[in-house]
Amino acid sequence: MEQRILLIEDNPDITRVVEYELEQAGYRVLSAPDGVTGLTSARESNPDLVILDLGLPDFDGAEIARRLRKTSSVPIIILTAMDAVDRKVNLLEAGADDYMTKPFHPEELVARVKVQLRHQQHGEVITIGALEIHPQKRLCHYNGHEVRLSPKEFDLLTFLARQPGRVYSRQEIEREVWNGELPSNSNVVDVHMANMRAKLRDLDGYGIIRTVRGIGYALKTG
Repeated sequence: MEQRILLIEDNPDITRVVEYELEQAGYRVLSAPDGVTGLTSARESNPDLVILDLGLPDFDGAEIARRLRKTSSVPIIILTAMDAVDRKVNLLEAGADDYMTKPFHPEELVARVKVQLRHQQHGEVITIGALEIHPQKRLCHYNGHEVRLSPKEFDLLTFLARQPGRVYSRQEIEREVWNGELPSNSNVVDVHMANMRAKLRDLDGYGIIRTVRGIGYALKTG
């Protein structure tokens, strides 16, 4: 199966060059000209790697990286015109796996893509007690048994699992998992939580999701 690369870049000249080089290397390239389109494409297409321009017209690239990292462990390579060391450190802290300073050689970018994809093949595993989540494979197990979650349930559980014990309000969950697209007074978050609990209850894992009355939800730490 072709590996999918999502390129979030507003410069059409750079987009054309990078698309050509990656396609020549055998990858399928999806392109987005801004952060909002990029986040939507990442959610809908589940790419194997993201190449992210830092200077987007609507969002700072570091903010896009942070949003991607909250629900996904997809490798992120950032393209930046800034060469300051503290800025590069901030990018890595925001969730980037690698960065390249503009101008860059497309052949080097392709090489770095290959390195990140090789690393990804080993796969991240999030383990919290009896709960085990494989973000790349989009698999979830509890007590050794697979938990069959819908795509959005999986995104929601992974989001909570990245910071177990932290209480998230419904508004935070709506903003990060649904990108703020739910109507006001929606009960979609509560419905998804109830569905996940029902599935986990069958495996003796009902209590792993904690409700904090009047605030929101958290994943127990063990």
